[in-house]
Amino acid sequence: MTSSRPRIAIAGMSIESSTFSPHRSGWEAFTLRRGDELVRHYPFLADGAPLRDAADWTGVLHARSLPGGAVPADVYESVRDEIVATLRAQQAEHGPYDGVLLDIHGAMTVVGRDDAEADLAAAVRAAVGPGTLISTTMDLHGNVPRALAEVSDLITCYRMAPHEDVWETRERATTNLLSRLRSGGAPKKAWLQVPVLLPGEKTSTRLEPAASIYADVARVAELPGVVDAALWVGYAWADEPSCRAAVVVTGDDEEVIVREAERLGRRYWDARDDFAFVAPAAPYEECVATALASTARPYFLSDSGDNPTAGGAGDVTWTLARLLAEPAFARPADDAASPGDAGGRTAIYASLPDAAAAREVARAWAEHGAGAEVDVEAGARVDDGPHGPVRLRGVVEHVSEGDPDAGIVAVVRVAGLRVILTEHRKPYHLERDFTVLGLDPRGTDVVVVKIGYLEPDLYDMAADWMLMLTPGGVDQDLLRLGHHRLTTPTHPFHTFASEPNLTPTLL
Repeated sequence: MTSSRPRIAIAGMSIESSTFSPHRSGWEAFTLRRGDELVRHYPFLADGAPLRDAADWTGVLHARSLPGGAVPADVYESVRDEIVATLRAQQAEHGPYDGVLLDIHGAMTVVGRDDAEADLAAAVRAAVGPGTLISTTMDLHGNVPRALAEVSDLITCYRMAPHEDVWETRERATTNLLSRLRSGGAPKKAWLQVPVLLPGEKTSTRLEPAASIYADVARVAELPGVVDAALWVGYAWADEPSCRAAVVVTGDDEEVIVREAERLGRRYWDARDDFAFVAPAAPYEECVATALASTARPYFLSDSGDNPTAGGAGDVTWTLARLLAEPAFARPADDAASPGDAGGRTAIYASLPDAAAAREVARAWAEHGAGAEVDVEAGARVDDGPHGPVRLRGVVEHVSEGDPDAGIVAVVRVAGLRVILTEHRKPYHLERDFTVLGLDPRGTDVVVVKIGYLEPDLYDMAADWMLMLTPGGVDQDLLRLGHHRLTTPTHPFHTFASEPNLTPTLL
């Protein structure tokens, strides 16, 4: 180290990018943080926090986006080049950095490029030189090609799905970096790719076998001679050769880290056919029928094929079109029932992004207030493959502007169905996301959210739920998406003539 207080830079680019979505994640998708704003973004580096005082921190640049489509090359290259230029300039002025916290996702796809994060890491390494320790922190749904593992002195990922340990993981990556700067330097790494590629909805740590496997990851990390252990599921909705599961065990005892990396890889491979969806999963018709027949309220349904937090475009209308035609939601709940009428049930649909439609509804609200009648076409502006735009003929119950993610947010009631219409893509993961709009999800029969497995707040709120197997850029039916660039063989896409070689490589 250059002093008793190491100098550490923070940089990175984080997005999950589906190559099966026509969406493109341009500059408008990214939040950029630099300087002290970036440093303070990490709760464990807040003013007064012990780790804040353990080093001199420099926020270089971090670009973060909601998952979406591939990143245009010029956007990625601009971020990468600014990170590199800033690192070089700061070192020219203040001397070399002792460490870099490289904060990435691991599933970024850049148009015309494979393994974008490996390219970013290599560029950072070239800028800081071989003597600077790089600690890479990732999502467990990222991919780890050898080039990324080689250039990272320390590398780790989440151990929970849903990701309730996001900040814990980043803090662990930071703590490991500080520890190795004080003593030990760069450890050895046992790296292994496991030829399995499964969606996150089949590998949730809420259920077996992932629960036990990830508990074993934590056990391995505590062994003598081991610094950290990590297991990546990989990203199922990109079509690149490195998309597959991976294991890295980091430490100083070569025998231990190689043995344990192979053991974790073998456990994952052996369990490949035991992974199941995190909830009962079925096509639309079965899910809706089950929800309506159940007395559990609210009953949540995941519109999983267009999940924007996995890389979906967010504006696929396939499910909404069917909900609009569903007899159960054909009249408001407070209308008197006519003989044999099956309507009167309530539902919320979250959500549908369409900037032009949201602005049109906002104008109607501004002119006529609550209760304004609207007739607008919405959705399928980006991804119209599964279904075209839908017609929303209903009453405006809410409009607000200035949501940091969604911009304009409107609630349009079409009989018993309330559709959340937004200017920009936004995931609906929290109860307050609904209540701030005047909606009562707990008092609603069926709540449909564009998501895969339910995030903790929704999971706690749901009396019951199912995963709808719907089309879109993050279709859970991986085999119908059309992967053709995966490394062969990869389960479940290919057959295996023999058992794969699961011997780790020592880096």
